[in-house]
This record gives sequence, structure tokens and C-alpha cells, in this order.
Amino acid sequence: MIDKQKYPPLNLPKADIKLSQNQIWDVLRLKYVKLTPEEWVRQHFIHYLIKLGYSKNLMASEKIVKYNNLSKRCDIVAFNNKNETLLIVECKAPHIKLTQDTFYQVAKYNAVLNAKYLILTNGINHIISLVDKVNNELVFIEEIPHRIDT
Repeated sequence: MIDKQKYPPLNLPKADIKLSQNQIWDVLRLKYVKLTPEEWVRQHFIHYLIKLGYSKNLMASEKIVKYNNLSKRCDIVAFNNKNETLLIVECKAPHIKLTQDTFYQVAKYNAVLNAKYLILTNGINHIISLVDKVNNELVFIEEIPHRIDT
């Protein structure tokens, strides 16, 4: 039985999450990883993206991104068939408040990955934005788009 305080029900569709002792199955890395509140959110969100049509074969979990000569780990990245970045997701634990500073983290990754969509989630709340390259601005939207290749 899991601790409902650390691992509460999330504001995401039901997912087929596999747990083993203090580990959770990562469907992208194909292995059990340590269960943490952030990993709880990440795995649920990966399942949600798969339901939206994103292929797990075109997603990466904990992708290393070089930013200002530092190696950072991007929680979830989804690509199209041309290996171009469609979206970046930054996951926080459910108790972490989503702020401008936490959103800035995903924006930094986008300076390298050049995604069309940026998502920040704590599993309860989600901030979703479209990167408008024509007007050089972020447009905040209500729903995560179904997978598209453009």
C-alpha cells in the first residue's frame, strides 16, 4: 500500500502503474526506478501522453540537456518522426507549487531543445504553453494537444 500523502491521486487519467516495493516501472527506460513523489507524477504523465497518441518509442525520460555548460535532466521529451522536439514536460512533486521560477526551468531546456509545447506539472495542476516563434512569445493554453508531427 502506498502513502496517499506522498503519492496522492493525481489530476490525470487513470494509469496502469506498476509498483514493486519502493520502486515504480518506467515504461520509457524499461526498468524499475526509485519511487519518489516526482517520479509518481512523471510516470502518470507519461501514461497520459501515450493516451494522447504520443509514441513511447518517440519519448525520453530524464533526457540529458546541456545548458550553459551544465548537464541537466529533462523529465519528459516527446519527439516527432523527424526527431524534432514536440514537447517538454517538467514534473514536480504534488506538494510543490507551480511558479514562474519552476516554469523557467522548462523554458531553459527549450533554449536547447526548441519544442513547440512546454508543460509544467505537479500532477494536480498543469501549465501548458505553445511556443509562438513568429511573435516570440508563450501562449498559455488549457489542454495538452494530441500528438501531431508539425
